[in-house]
Amino acid sequence: MTVLDARALNRATLARQLLLDRADLPVLDAVAHLCGLQAQEPQEPYAGLWSRLRTFDPAALSDLLTGRRVVRTHLMRRTVHLVTAADVLAWRARHHDMLRTRVLGTYRRELDGIDLGELAAAGHEVMADGEPRSMSDLARAVSGRWPAAGIRPLGEMLAAALLPTAQLPPRGLWRTTGGARYTLLSTWLGRETDPPAPDGSDPVGQELVRRYLAAFGPAASADLRAWCGLAGLPAAVAALRGELVAFRDERGRELLDLPDGPRPDPETPAPVRFLPAFDNAILGYHDRSRIIDDAHRGLSVAGARVVLVDGRVAATWTVEAGTGTVLVTPLRRFSRADRAAVEEEGRALASFLSDGAGQRVRIAASPA
Repeated sequence: MTVLDARALNRATLARQLLLDRADLPVLDAVAHLCGLQAQEPQEPYAGLWSRLRTFDPAALSDLLTGRRVVRTHLMRRTVHLVTAADVLAWRARHHDMLRTRVLGTYRRELDGIDLGELAAAGHEVMADGEPRSMSDLARAVSGRWPAAGIRPLGEMLAAALLPTAQLPPRGLWRTTGGARYTLLSTWLGRETDPPAPDGSDPVGQELVRRYLAAFGPAASADLRAWCGLAGLPAAVAALRGELVAFRDERGRELLDLPDGPRPDPETPAPVRFLPAFDNAILGYHDRSRIIDDAHRGLSVAGARVVLVDGRVAATWTVEAGTGTVLVTPLRRFSRADRAAVEEEGRALASFLSDGAGQRVRIAASPA
């Protein structure tokens, strides 16, 4: 069985994630290809798409949100994701049990003794009027029946698990702030989410495997599980084995992939890329060593924005309030060529974030 080293896996990840070459894709197609973008920080997907698309107009993503073709919702790993309307309708039921289990894992004591079916019915009754509500407003509307549970546990169980909901604009629109207001997906999109397959088969699970490998492969089953948070996909993987190819990594783990998935030459040059907070190019794996050193792994869950140099996390970046200057803090020593490439891409990012008003970049000294 062919062994793929870390550099080969890195280049495959960059190619699948549209980070090796910027893609000429419509925004909707890019969101679909990436299986959504993690989006609990509402403005971060804009930088993520700018780094992936050759021509990206942020108004296009805002228009998709207001046009109800892209939705902000709790989905993979119980985190807020930006996904296509078609995908959330197809995938939401498959994630339902995981979402409920994860909320219970956080609030088991507070929710102990509550019949979740009754809670879901009460929540549906409140939301049936179609009026958007915050998570806390929804919880307060039902809290009279369960006063001991607390507003936060009730709200999270309802809005992030029991009820298929969408977070509505203006939250998530370009350069717009707004609190998270929820409505039922059925209200927002005009139809119910797809039910589970009645015969016990798992076509949605199989499609999730295919879609994940298209955007993240080659990958191990543990990587797939880390991305979606679903434990029950071994049967889907087993059902697809006949159409997949297998490799091993340097640790001996089996990696699965689509036969025609791009696996570039490991020596393919990788351009500098600026990634937003919580980017799935890093978070979409259990073994993140293909793109980030173990010493810096905590950055990916702490919400740090990172810079890829030669395909690997080599710096963090922020934007200076007031000036719009992109501030880059290296995590390792930059060569002169690295520094020049980071500065060039940073200027382009600063221009994007400021609508062309500035191109200021400041790179801190490299660590000793």
